[in-house]
Amino acid sequence: MSNTISLEYPENLPDALHMTRAEREREARLAMAAKLFETGKLTSGQADRLVGMAPIAVLGELRRLKVSAIQTEPAELEQDLAAALAAAPDHPQQ
Repeated sequence: MSNTISLEYPENLPDALHMTRAEREREARLAMAAKLFETGKLTSGQADRLVGMAPIAVLGELRRLKVSAIQTEPAELEQDLAAALAAAPDHPQQ
């Protein structure tokens, strides 16, 4: 089952974007998937399926759209680092 979203836009938008209809639709899906991924509303796998692209291709598109592929909060990174250091007490720290 799939759902459809309809979007109204000005008549001159296609000319301004210099894109075909298929390109505009693809770009709109990419923009929506990137924003939903960036805000934590979609996982990377869900974003891949929404766009209909391979995961590695979506990662490239995220980069093009300046969206980080790693969506981790600083506090979570600090917790991960502390856990890793606790798990390897003999590892030299810098």
